[in-house]
Amino acid sequence: MSPQHINPVQWHQAVGYARQVCARIFRDGGTPAEALSAFGVAVPGPDAGWSLAVDRIAQSLCAPALRKAA
Repeated sequence: MSPQHINPVQWHQAVGYARQVCARIFRDGGTPAEALSAFGVAVPGPDAGWSLAVDRIAQSLCAPALRKAA
């Protein structure tokens, strides 16, 4: 299910990329928490699953970049 405020094409591409990254981390023996921390996403708890990690990573990829003040 894609969020309503994100372009559907961008969301599907982000989910595909997030799945690839999570699959690589899983293959190397990593955990969902490690996948989330690799993207700088806050880990919600020790029981976070792979589907939550994929969704949160995709949301972080679709988030607009914030400019920093000079």
